[in-house]
Amino acid sequence: MGEILQYLFSGLTSGAIYALIALGFTIIYNATGVINFAQGEFVMAGAMLMATFWGKYGWPLPLAFGASLALTSGVGILVERLAIFPARRAGIITLIIITIGISILLKGIAMFIWGKDSLPVPSFVSEKPFSILGATIIPQSIIILIISILAVLALEFFFRRTLTGKAMRACAANRLAAKLLGIKVEPLVLLAFAVSAGISAIAGILVSPITFATYDMGTMLGLKGFSGAVLGGLNSSLGAVTGGFLLGILESLAAGFISSAYKDAAAFIILLLMLFLKPEGLFGQGEVKKL
Repeated sequence: MGEILQYLFSGLTSGAIYALIALGFTIIYNATGVINFAQGEFVMAGAMLMATFWGKYGWPLPLAFGASLALTSGVGILVERLAIFPARRAGIITLIIITIGISILLKGIAMFIWGKDSLPVPSFVSEKPFSILGATIIPQSIIILIISILAVLALEFFFRRTLTGKAMRACAANRLAAKLLGIKVEPLVLLAFAVSAGISAIAGILVSPITFATYDMGTMLGLKGFSGAVLGGLNSSLGAVTGGFLLGILESLAAGFISSAYKDAAAFIILLLMLFLKPEGLFGQGEVKKL
């Protein structure tokens, strides 16, 4: 029982990170129809900035957290203005290739600024673990779960209770109809990139005390976040969050009961199975088109 609970704790911690990244994918996908493969680099930027402000310079935790979040959101805005907006009339495949190029560029810039070495990030709270029914969980993992859930709830409130959020949902449902109703789509796309970058930055900030911060950490985390989004459904925010948590738990169980060597492979096996069997995801809705 304790062993299974330990795997679940580990899976929930990883799943919370994947859920935030998956949510970032769905925000941009619903706003633009583009899968942003630079999403992992937003995670990396949040972690590296946190390592600089909190780990290196010793800024107060709230200030370091806020500065890392704000600057990463600024990176998202620059990406949209300098790369996506000028090519907005291009095809979806072209835009996806652009995001891959942005990912490579951001990774190179991070390597130039911070180097290839891992940067340590102090834990936000005490590192003394808690014991629950024979399993242990570190306080940082609890912080990750709490902040992740609060971030998801805040975004849900934003999309369902604010005019701006409702306008973004309208654009996601039918961009042409939203334009006919007088909604300005371009500023909302810019906001989507800022919010998506910010939510991914939170994932990077939270996980950095556990994994350390490296210039290339976003690649694997981004791919796993994408797998979680596909598992739950790219056009469903709730599905993306659920998919991220499911992926984390399944990955942890695979590592525990089969082999840790298959931990990363599990995510991609699940991704391939979903693409073959149910490409719209567990909670997504398939598109209906008139032929």
